[in-house]
Amino acid sequence: MGPFDAIAFVALCVGLVKIFTGPVAKALGDRIRGRTGTEAADPAMLAEMDQLRERLAEVEERLDFAERLLARGGQPDQIPGGIQR
Repeated sequence: MGPFDAIAFVALCVGLVKIFTGPVAKALGDRIRGRTGTEAADPAMLAEMDQLRERLAEVEERLDFAERLLARGGQPDQIPGGIQR
């Protein structure tokens, strides 16, 4: 085993120790124990997620409306609120 191999081996060991003692190890441990991570969720983050879900639902409704209008076909002046001549 040469000096470069020893350096590479030590670097690999240090890297593995860093990985398995950091957040990756915590996530793996929680996963093994059956925790999902939602127990300690931030209430502000949950409120923001609810707000984003509401906004997404509104966008989906608007998209459905636009798709129905396009599926009907016709001229732009036939669409309610369309071009006024």
